[in-house]
Amino acid sequence: MSEEIAPTRKKGSCLIIGLVVLLVIGVAAGATWWWHNRPIEPVTLSAAEVQVVEEKIGSLQGAPIPAAEDVRPDPTYEPGVREIVLTERELNGLLNQNTTLGDKLRFELVPDAIHARVETDLDPDLPLVGGKKLKARARFFVTQDDKGSHFVIDDVTIWGVSLPNDWLGGLKGRDLIGEAVGGQGGGGLAGVKSMKVESGRIRIELKE
Repeated sequence: MSEEIAPTRKKGSCLIIGLVVLLVIGVAAGATWWWHNRPIEPVTLSAAEVQVVEEKIGSLQGAPIPAAEDVRPDPTYEPGVREIVLTERELNGLLNQNTTLGDKLRFELVPDAIHARVETDLDPDLPLVGGKKLKARARFFVTQDDKGSHFVIDDVTIWGVSLPNDWLGGLKGRDLIGEAVGGQGGGGLAGVKSMKVESGRIRIELKE
């Protein structure tokens, strides 16, 4: 009797394990889909956060510190700082505060790269895709050499499909911003000595 029951138990155990594996795969797939399709929420900085960002930018621009009315020392010159560090939240907060793209564009800072997410409604008059919501992503590698810092486009994805380089006019691997505002031959970002992207923040050092 025991010899007949054992195979039945084995089959039942395999079925349970298979169902558990399918459930885990389904949950993982659902979580991945939600993560890539989650809505872009605009980042609104608090008053304290705005003050911190303004102080960072002010120090970068060499903003003078006002003296008390009863203290009037001889004017002195102090060179301004040449480095500014912005967090991912501050970067997206500035985007939302100074543009209308806060709920359409989101930057994510990871080591040596910047990810951009775009979500917007397409013009209803466009053929085929008119009125649909565009969901796109792009990745830029931030590299450094003796010429300066470069933003090199690595990938562009629309509705989960990674577009071939031919469809993008050969843009992959090119330093788009460097070519647009840099020196001759895409010689890095003008005025920027170095740029380092870390997890959740970006560090920018200006040239002399």
